[in-house]
Amino acid sequence: MSKYICSICGYIHDEATGVLWDDLGADWVCPLCKADKSAFQNQEAKAKIAPVTETLELDDDLRELSVLEMSILCSNLAKGCEKQYQGEEAELFTKLATYFKAAAPAVEGDTKDLTALVEEDLTQHMVLANQIATTHGDRGAQRALVWGEKVTMILQSLLKRYAQEGDAMLAHTNVYVCTICGFIYIGDTPPELCPVCKVPSWKFERVEGGQTHG
Repeated sequence: MSKYICSICGYIHDEATGVLWDDLGADWVCPLCKADKSAFQNQEAKAKIAPVTETLELDDDLRELSVLEMSILCSNLAKGCEKQYQGEEAELFTKLATYFKAAAPAVEGDTKDLTALVEEDLTQHMVLANQIATTHGDRGAQRALVWGEKVTMILQSLLKRYAQEGDAMLAHTNVYVCTICGFIYIGDTPPELCPVCKVPSWKFERVEGGQTHG
């Protein structure tokens, strides 16, 4: 009998309970975080995975951020200031985020484009960021990257489901986002604890029509 662990929230499916992994349907999802089966790893196989030794190099020429990226950056900085009770700074960053968002052109593309960007984040950018944080012994950055990787993995899982189910996936249900780590949850009510950062459900906001509601 094997155990399979969710790489996002840590939930363990133990075949000893009577249900074999292969007997779970293709549409089965994690009971805690709703990740699909691809997010699970055999616990024995996971223990045998060798550490990454390849070193990625950062380009010397750093490109200028787009206005939409600036909006996202300022929005994240605003939330960071809020958590440190710096209200004035949070308000200023929020104004900047709103300004850049209004100036951003409409985003074109589909879920395939977004899926490709998510794959690139997981296989390249986060690997590089982890290497840099480890080299400099930045434990705060390493912790943030752990959260970021898990949140990106659930986004990848949701995109795969959406590619298969389409709009039916979002019919008659709600979408929630954790205001602390960005974890996305689809269900009638948010989980009691965020599967990634473990904050209580009142830290989740409901997303509706592109807007969040507390």
